[in-house]
Amino acid sequence: MPVGGGGDWVDDVLLGGSGQDVALHLGGPVSRAELRRLVADEQRRLRAAGLAAGGSLAVRLPPSLSCVVTMLAGWRSGAQVALLDYRLTRHEVDGALALLAPQVVAEPADPVTGTLRGYVDVRSRIITSTTGRPAATPHALLQLSSGSTGPSKVIGRTVESLLTELDRYARLDGYPTRGERTVVLASIVHVLGLVGGLLSGLAAGSQVVLPRTHTLDGIVRAVTAGEGSTTLLGVPSQAAMLAAAGAPPRLPRLRRMIVGGELVKPGVRERFTRRFGAELGVMYGMTEVGVIAADVSGAHTPGLAPVHGMRVRIEDGQILLGLPASPYVGRTDRTRFVDGWLRTKDAGGIDPASGLLTVHGRLDAQVSVGGLKVDLAEVEATLAALPGVIDAVVVQGTGIEGFVTVREPGAFAALADALAARLAPYKRPRTLRLLPALPRTATGKPVRDAEVLRAAVRAAASVGAAQA
Repeated sequence: MPVGGGGDWVDDVLLGGSGQDVALHLGGPVSRAELRRLVADEQRRLRAAGLAAGGSLAVRLPPSLSCVVTMLAGWRSGAQVALLDYRLTRHEVDGALALLAPQVVAEPADPVTGTLRGYVDVRSRIITSTTGRPAATPHALLQLSSGSTGPSKVIGRTVESLLTELDRYARLDGYPTRGERTVVLASIVHVLGLVGGLLSGLAAGSQVVLPRTHTLDGIVRAVTAGEGSTTLLGVPSQAAMLAAAGAPPRLPRLRRMIVGGELVKPGVRERFTRRFGAELGVMYGMTEVGVIAADVSGAHTPGLAPVHGMRVRIEDGQILLGLPASPYVGRTDRTRFVDGWLRTKDAGGIDPASGLLTVHGRLDAQVSVGGLKVDLAEVEATLAALPGVIDAVVVQGTGIEGFVTVREPGAFAALADALAARLAPYKRPRTLRLLPALPRTATGKPVRDAEVLRAAVRAAASVGAAQA
């Protein structure tokens, strides 16, 4: 049976509209008529490889026109589509394919190289698996969680779930609409870039732009290359990079940037709005459900308004979400979804007067030191706000450990004394380590595994010694 009842929703919601309108821009414009033709051609290609309604397809392609077309063609075929980040190692890919068992796999025909690429011109090859199985669940989309704090989980989204989220985006005042442009910096194989950028843009009739690179120059070129009000969609570290630009470019078409995935570091909003005269909005969401709460204009931050139809409550300081069914596929922690409520493992609070939600960070950031409670998010925010610090991560390893990147090497030596003036002794990191860049997950979140961070320090030291 077709997943989600078939692929009519792709034509009705995502591929409709005037054929002459520009749907995508990846180095050049792609009209809605051209996108429809490409999707139909790819659907025939997938059918020849054995994909049918109710089948299963894994897409492991970098951000590209091929990725978008293959994904839409899979859904239009009535198949279940699993999205795998192309940056996963071969070992990780093999593990994911063994777990998901897709009948058909789309992957790059040639090696993909380069960093900070916004999109890639890539040819795909279609592989039919002899051990693949048809879709075992009604989910149209399967994704793996980011794994920033532990092993990845398989998360399923039905067509109804995706359409409900698209409706939530459509109801957000100030979110891009027809005639406007969204420059998507977030990965289109993860929920923020996928639904908040690509799918919502196609559904709303706004132009979805992928910059050639995620460098300052690449982002500026993407913003200035077209007409109309423009929104940037990305993660806080990208907003911080733009805010720290030495000579801020003039971007008169930039209306705002909207970020999600992690907390915005202190001072970033003020620097960003001052430099560009544009708003910096924030969204809170999860792979499991998509967008949960938002402040698109940044007027109420840190308070965020729960989006239309999302049931949110606080229990023992934890954010809980009311859902019709568990979003997890396969073996999961049974305590995570109980009696219709998903435990997010995020700390937060709701203002009884305004109804606004404030997200404080991960619950696992609360640790005990000598019987005293320490909020690692507080320590991290304090460290990140010190002069000369670009970015910081604080974790509980062998005691509290801090990892930082700085603008000038000399700034690192002053950090311990600066923290001593701002934090009680039991809150201070036992060790501070310098990194040229923080390790990040595929979605751009800082890695919070102490051993991975220590390994990055050792690797950086080895490179420095070799160059000396």
